[in-house]
Amino acid sequence: MKVYYSDQHALPLPSGHRFPVDKYRALRDRICQEGLVDAASLIPSRSATDKELQRVHAEAYLQSIFQGTIDPKAMRRIGFPWSEKLVIRSRHSTGATLGAAEAALACGFGINLAGGTHHAFADRGEGYCVFNDVAVAARQLQSQFGLRNILVIDCDVHQGNGTAAIFRDDPSVFTFSIHGAHNFPLHKEISDLDLALDDETRDEEYLRLLQTGLEKISSRFQPGFVFYLAGADPFQEDRFGRMKLTKSGLQERDRLVLEWMRDRNVPVAIAMAGGYAPQISDIVDIQSTTVRLAKSILSK
Repeated sequence: MKVYYSDQHALPLPSGHRFPVDKYRALRDRICQEGLVDAASLIPSRSATDKELQRVHAEAYLQSIFQGTIDPKAMRRIGFPWSEKLVIRSRHSTGATLGAAEAALACGFGINLAGGTHHAFADRGEGYCVFNDVAVAARQLQSQFGLRNILVIDCDVHQGNGTAAIFRDDPSVFTFSIHGAHNFPLHKEISDLDLALDDETRDEEYLRLLQTGLEKISSRFQPGFVFYLAGADPFQEDRFGRMKLTKSGLQERDRLVLEWMRDRNVPVAIAMAGGYAPQISDIVDIQSTTVRLAKSILSK
């Protein structure tokens, strides 16, 4: 199991900012403490190159981010203050998903302890997302390895609008999003398959609908590679989730998705995506369980 991290690069945020940036280091510490990874399996991410980012993002947008000339209103939509450290961190978070995807080709699966920045469009970012790491990695797989039939399973509670828009006209990439119908983003894009759930959806209903979604994918698309955005934000205590899933329910969600992928014997790259519970320990509980289950279910 190869696990990539980017928290070695600081993301400076103003005091009181709502984004729980400390969750990344806490997750890395937890999986080390629990013995889920050893030193050889835990890999610092590389920086995504300009060429890799250009496969997805408009050059004008990239230059505005690199140089700090982005319009302040556009930066507010992203939700972070601009800084050179933000650029470095965003490149490395994307690089971690690139690494996880390459590890998946070699070893069956790979994990990014961050990533899942699915609100980034080709020409803009929003919702704490600067670059769309999964889209960049998918384009890399297409360009460098000739892969087709790439599936994105997005279980973050917020629709993967940027990913859906980027791949709207690409039939070789199938996008699936299960998310809150009334949650951010206000305007939803059209994925290949969307399941929009009511606020306060609970474990049983969520898992039933997810199973239905996976069955629909099986009838419509045969993946050769899967990206899984796990997302801790359907959790009942999440500040932005508006769902009522328990930790046990999220564990069963992961098990359902991971076993579905295992049964199809496809390479899998996993990104953690969102998680905004007031107690970082809750986020870490959920995401470390994702790592633990991936190791037990996907290891050959």
